[in-house]
Amino acid sequence: MSDLSKMSKTVVFHEAGAPEVLKVEQVEVAFPGAQEVRIQVKSIGINRADAMYRQGMYIENPIFPAQLGYEAAGIVEAVGSEVTNIAVGDLVNVVPGFSLHNYASYGEYINMPAYAIHKYPSNLSFDEAASVWTSYLTMFGMVVHSGQLKSGQFVVVNAASSSAGLAAIQMTNYVGGIAIALTTSQKKKEALLKAGAAHVIVTSEQDIATEVLKITENVGAHIILDPVVGAKFSNLLSAVAENGKVFVYGALSHEPASFPAFDVLMKTPTIRGYSAIEVMGNMEVLIQAITFIDKGLAEGKLKPVIDKVFNIDDIVASHNYLESNQQFGKIVVNI
Repeated sequence: MSDLSKMSKTVVFHEAGAPEVLKVEQVEVAFPGAQEVRIQVKSIGINRADAMYRQGMYIENPIFPAQLGYEAAGIVEAVGSEVTNIAVGDLVNVVPGFSLHNYASYGEYINMPAYAIHKYPSNLSFDEAASVWTSYLTMFGMVVHSGQLKSGQFVVVNAASSSAGLAAIQMTNYVGGIAIALTTSQKKKEALLKAGAAHVIVTSEQDIATEVLKITENVGAHIILDPVVGAKFSNLLSAVAENGKVFVYGALSHEPASFPAFDVLMKTPTIRGYSAIEVMGNMEVLIQAITFIDKGLAEGKLKPVIDKVFNIDDIVASHNYLESNQQFGKIVVNI
């Protein structure tokens, strides 16, 4: 081992599969390259994308032995020779925008490209700082950039108790919209109201379209955010406003979805798939998003909700919990 490298407790997997494929191993982390930064990680944000990559069901397939993770927060421990805007000792988090073939966040020490390193607002804890970018960049893209939400308009947020769903509620409120949260659990209704949802529909007990039209006085939802699809997709689409926008940004349900052709013909909504790469792959939009989100974080209007914190040695348990769909907010792993 070089004097400039570090041994790091790191999550590695040697085959695709269930959470049990994840192992904690000692891995050598080199001194950062010219345009890289090495971070001593304090907190790691866990995302659905991590689980999909682990399963071999993501936009890129793992190359073994593989590492994973897009989000982390910690202290800058070393910087490359060409890095000028980040210094040793800075408190930073990681903005996802890199291939998991090249970089990963599940480790005690990690190297990251300098462009992905961000000095976050000082009012955030490490756990909160590790929970920002995947959820809030995604929601900025749909609600603000592509959705162009206006004050007083309605947004339906499906799977609202996820970290992304809660970010969507906060983002909607921040720009003056009205958030209608969907959940399958009566137990989560009160928590969603406390989290800022103006209305909550329990989809296991209530009809989505009927309730949305009642809440909106038959206008419908101007924006629908759906990471689920599945059997209730047709009913969800029936709740859209005339010329509304429907964003599909996941497919959590494995059930087939039907399509309400008549409603779509009558209301002429835009229905489209969405990936956060639309923000993270466009530097001009990304800078706008980071500025907008940092302002909201500093004002306390945007604030990650932490559900449960695990230790890195319990990484398998953290992924099992993620896939149980019990969480209300973000799952975080500490070193």
